[in-house]
Amino acid sequence: MSELNLILLGPPGAGKGTQADRLSEDFSLPHISTGDILRAQVADGTELGRKAKSYMDAGDLVPDDVIIGMIVDRLGEGDARDGFLLDGFPRNEQQADALGTALVGLDRRLTAALLIDVPDEDVVRRLAGRRVCVLNPSHIYHVDFDPPKHADVCDQDGARLIQRDDDREETIRHRLEVYHGQTEPLIAYYDRAGLLRRFDGRRSADEVHGHLRAAVATLRLEDTL
Repeated sequence: MSELNLILLGPPGAGKGTQADRLSEDFSLPHISTGDILRAQVADGTELGRKAKSYMDAGDLVPDDVIIGMIVDRLGEGDARDGFLLDGFPRNEQQADALGTALVGLDRRLTAALLIDVPDEDVVRRLAGRRVCVLNPSHIYHVDFDPPKHADVCDQDGARLIQRDDDREETIRHRLEVYHGQTEPLIAYYDRAGLLRRFDGRRSADEVHGHLRAAVATLRLEDTL
């Protein structure tokens, strides 16, 4: 069976986490989030984890070489032998270069970069409209798309609904500025390499999933021919 080594790209609020979970199940690929790797290595007290923690404790960003080292370790685990789905990395061209070099060292290659594209105003509307229950944060509503029966009151337990700080419009727009400045150039980077596949993230989650699944299935088939 050919490998499926995939990267998910897109702005905050594009639904990358949701789609990564679905594709992971569809194709038996590990969904590798750099945040999850970082927390696991720190918790396990590995050499890379201790190094990362020293930067985090000092309030500094964890350097790219440490993150890449963690990713290479993760890709060496058994469940990633037939492929992986990277979410949250790379975030810039320097990290993309480092990932490419690391994959060459592992005698592997990237299959595709999957871009879930959503315009800024759609992102703002999606995220700024979210409301969560103060008693159970898994009870989530949206003022436009999935409103509660009574304004600001959870249907399930009657508790108050709030807007999280990271769902406030000014925070969302700042995250989008960072995305456009640092991560968006990866679209052209992977397009030049012939690896980019675009998907309209304005569609429903089910439609986006269907298009992604069909594209990935085709990539796997093409690689076996």
